[in-house]
Amino acid sequence: MKFYDLHVHSAFSEGKSSLEEIAKTAKLLGFSGICFAEYFESEEKIEELKREIERISKEVGIEIYLGFEARNAKELKLLAKLRREFDVLLARGGSLKLNRAACETPEVDILTHPELDRKDSGFNHVLAKLAHKNNVAIEINFREVLMSSKESRSRILKNMRLNVRLAKKYGAPLICCSGAISHLEMRDPKILASFLTLLGLDLKEAKECLSKVPESILRLSKERRSEKWIMPGVRVVS
Repeated sequence: MKFYDLHVHSAFSEGKSSLEEIAKTAKLLGFSGICFAEYFESEEKIEELKREIERISKEVGIEIYLGFEARNAKELKLLAKLRREFDVLLARGGSLKLNRAACETPEVDILTHPELDRKDSGFNHVLAKLAHKNNVAIEINFREVLMSSKESRSRILKNMRLNVRLAKKYGAPLICCSGAISHLEMRDPKILASFLTLLGLDLKEAKECLSKVPESILRLSKERRSEKWIMPGVRVVS
């Protein structure tokens, strides 16, 4: 079984470790692939990142993908138009407006930490139905728990459990990512799977959040690059 972490930050964005440090750590921990989530600056920067990722992928011997994380509705709209230029589109959760916009947008792959900096879970049955309809994966972000303590950690875990129940009930895909901004924050996929069982998933479901769901996202990403692909659910049939 292959495991993937589709949400890590390098020094190119808000991270503290280099692309190479994170890639080497991911391989050591047992991941088959990772996705660097960066912030959009320009189309020229996309090409620069692609070249750097290709070089490190060959050197380290691990699958490396390029993702962009939209921080507001304006960025989300722009990145949705450029969707075929990179591998994974993430939307930075927390704002109810952006949480909803992400779940309504078929081009989005992952809604990251919808409960970020909130007292509630940032997610409800309406968004769960939209995420199911548009195949938007709801993220369980391990870093949110790792960097919290006491009452705030208890609240985050409670909200994550609620989001897991909602996603399961309405069929929205669930994905678990480290959200690491340093290679020191990354964790073994088996540890992440064990963590997910604390949130209400059985072991098989937990492993799928780290394997089957990210593999599905990456498979769709490859389809988007095909000349026959028009938009989600629409393609040219010869």
